[in-house]
Amino acid sequence: MSARGYGLRYYALVGAFGTISLAAFVQGLLPMLEPQSRTAEVTRVVRTDLGDLKWMEWQSTDYSPEQQRGRAVYIREGCWYCHSQYVRPVTGETRRWGPITQAGEYAFDLPHLFSTRRIGPDLSRVGLKYSDSWHLAHFWDPRILSPDSIMPRFTALFDGPHTASIVTGTDGERTLERTEATERLFDFDAPEQILLTPNAEGLLYVPERGKTPVIFTPNDEFNGDRVQLVADTEDLRALVAYLQKLGTNRGKWRDRFEPQRMEASRVSLPRSEEWIAYGQEVYARRCLGCHGAEGDGNGPAATFMHRDRPRNFTWGVFKFRLTPSGSLPDDGDLLRTITRGVRGTAMPPWHELQDKDRLAVIQYIKYVLAADRSDPAEPYFFFVEESPKAPIFIGRPPEPSLALVQKGKDVWQQSKCWECHGQAGRGDGEKAPGLTDDFGFPIPPANLTTGQFKSGPDVRDIFRTLTTGLSGTPMPSFGDTVGEADRWALAYYVLSLSAFQDPLTGEPLPIPDRDRQALNDPRLDASESRLAYRLKTDEPETRYAGEAWAIKRGFELAESEAPRPPVTETTEQAPWKN
Repeated sequence: MSARGYGLRYYALVGAFGTISLAAFVQGLLPMLEPQSRTAEVTRVVRTDLGDLKWMEWQSTDYSPEQQRGRAVYIREGCWYCHSQYVRPVTGETRRWGPITQAGEYAFDLPHLFSTRRIGPDLSRVGLKYSDSWHLAHFWDPRILSPDSIMPRFTALFDGPHTASIVTGTDGERTLERTEATERLFDFDAPEQILLTPNAEGLLYVPERGKTPVIFTPNDEFNGDRVQLVADTEDLRALVAYLQKLGTNRGKWRDRFEPQRMEASRVSLPRSEEWIAYGQEVYARRCLGCHGAEGDGNGPAATFMHRDRPRNFTWGVFKFRLTPSGSLPDDGDLLRTITRGVRGTAMPPWHELQDKDRLAVIQYIKYVLAADRSDPAEPYFFFVEESPKAPIFIGRPPEPSLALVQKGKDVWQQSKCWECHGQAGRGDGEKAPGLTDDFGFPIPPANLTTGQFKSGPDVRDIFRTLTTGLSGTPMPSFGDTVGEADRWALAYYVLSLSAFQDPLTGEPLPIPDRDRQALNDPRLDASESRLAYRLKTDEPETRYAGEAWAIKRGFELAESEAPRPPVTETTEQAPWKN
């Protein structure tokens, strides 16, 4: 220190201390002093007994112990350095991530993890966008899903890799040699088997422990004799559970998310070698990690996707179509699937990709990958040799009513849907064990109570699936065996199985009967967050996000909340729920 004043080191120390103190105040103390930061109120989307999707006011829920542990891992591993958790009220963000952030979403976040460095995608709406399997593959190696990713690998969160040899067991099945690692992961004397499929490089993910391992490669997915075993850990499971929680306090908002609700039919481009070449580039960046370089559904990440294998394009079999049963899909069908994704699986929505990217990759799939090359001299290109049939016509759905849904329950019984899906629609019917797809892999029936419908969340989507069936799966077409009116009734009943349930936990929401009845009334307009239905209480009205900001600054709103309709005899408690 000089005789005339303090030195630079002193001022730097004071500045650093002041900055740290300010940060502690802003992120630690100020949120507890600001009343709005302590609210747990949010608006969320619920599905009613009649299949409608409506916004209502609700309370955010705290993290479970496992999710809390996952949040601690998220902080420990520095995920929040690059990933933000905040959706600003601008079009570019709401069309990419989802609904605007509300204060109640952070009621249990101390410290908050807003972050500002958007090097990685925002994660405030990532819950249920991807399956657990996708997240596992992503943590193992982000590059196998996105070659351009700069995210580091988190292999330390896994148990493994452990090298093991494939041997033939006493029963003739291919299994793994007994080593210290395999004895810890498996019970070789257990009566229950677990089918394990390595990827082409020999990476083998173990989804469950304590069972007898069987190496299952019905389509020659792996021909080697040694594999690298990896399994999850408690920290990894907790981290995935935390990510799946993010955004689910807003309910089934994704089913109302306009960018993922696109409809298309008879959309096509003339075959073009230039478009095919560009589509190959898009495929390599976005699709190869799951579907494989040859389009056989055995990409590097496929071993993690043990419940829903990626689509094998080489067979020319596609589930989701508006074309009749047995027909190839048209370009509109493929565009719809790529844009929306397949809910509950590792196939994400690709609405963020430019239209030209999605249309180009369709050309590459159709004219290069969808081919039977069993005879290399004369490959059979499905979309060259066959033309998709004309799409079926889906008219205007009938107006929903409790009587119509009750009729749908009767059709459910008569058509024996319960044999696979179970009486309650949980996918646990008597025929569920042992079901396989056309490729030989086990395929459990859908749990319809989750509300994550693979073909889409609208009653038209369910009607389409009932009419066309799902090619390559045990799900048949009911177009010729069940009349149109009955199929509409059955579609409404299928939607009702997930009514007023939490999309993450599957637990019913404790909504009072009078509010449930009001939400069931078709005349109630709750189509937007600002029109969210408010439970009948004496508390003052709550305003959210941009509306709250506008009111606070004296702006006059163009429209006010729509009035609630009276409860009528059409809004009784759903009888099939009793």
